[in-house]
Amino acid sequence: MITFYPGPSKVYPQVADYAAEAIRQGIVSLNHRSAGFMDIVKETVRLLHEKLAIPADYHIALVSSATECWEIVAQSLTAESSLHPHSGAFGKKWAEYAYRIKPPASLNEADVLCIVQNETSNGTQVNMETLAQFRRDFSSLIAVDAVSSMAGIAFDWSLADVWFASVQKCFGLPAGLAVLVYSPAALKRAEEIGENNHYNSLLFIHENFSKFQTPYTPNGLGIYMLMRVLQQVPPIAVVNTITKQRAADWYAFFAESGLSSSLALDAPAFNLLITDPSIRSETVIAVEGTEKAIKDIKTAAQQAGITLGNGYGDWKSTTFRIANFPAITDDEIGTLKQFLRSYR
Repeated sequence: MITFYPGPSKVYPQVADYAAEAIRQGIVSLNHRSAGFMDIVKETVRLLHEKLAIPADYHIALVSSATECWEIVAQSLTAESSLHPHSGAFGKKWAEYAYRIKPPASLNEADVLCIVQNETSNGTQVNMETLAQFRRDFSSLIAVDAVSSMAGIAFDWSLADVWFASVQKCFGLPAGLAVLVYSPAALKRAEEIGENNHYNSLLFIHENFSKFQTPYTPNGLGIYMLMRVLQQVPPIAVVNTITKQRAADWYAFFAESGLSSSLALDAPAFNLLITDPSIRSETVIAVEGTEKAIKDIKTAAQQAGITLGNGYGDWKSTTFRIANFPAITDDEIGTLKQFLRSYR
């Protein structure tokens, strides 16, 4: 089965070997305070800096999920309230979650701007130019949910103080681990707030990762597999070029393939959900149609050995989504395109 589900999505095939390797070598049994495990954490952090071109003065920690990162931002980095402009379901969920932890007394006093860089629910993104405008306009911290794009496209890390992503998308790994990147300014804010009451308070996390330790017993297998995947993948500049070219090819495919035109009265028509090219995601392509057309094409794809992503939120029944993540091969993309042509 070929999967284009946008998360959890396809893992690199080598991950199975890495998991077996971790078990055979006893890595999954290492105490998380041991020298051997700290060496793995240290190398994983080094590789994240190197392969993703993360600035040397930005700190890196590994936590359980992007949802946990929402919690960390709310409890450890938000002094008064956070501001959440959003274009889809995950941006809305982040706002709702943050406001349960830190109810906003006044949004005029917001001291953290929270942006979903890639809105998986509808295939939109905030590009670096727009993020740069946010940086110019907002004087305090900026936090970015980059779940569907980190390790898939290149970032200007200086445009935000906090970046985070789970690994089950562009990293090509199983779910259960997230990468948290934070700037010196974010650490300073955490120190000013002084919140240190939780197992995942940023100060406690930072104290441990500064020694290449984790504050609690971690997903050791996930960290080891992340290290091994980072060893195999090219630098983000190379990945970025491939991802953007594939995205351009996908959008051209839907514009040129005739899928959006009706060749017969009863033929299903599909259109790109996002009509403005400037805000289209480069890692998640959303395609809309009638409820029946969407249901039928997903069923037909499944019968052909292809899993299309379901719609999400307001677009659950009227869209399917295609992941454009690095672990997906050119041959698999070709197979899906051939299916779509023949289905039409």
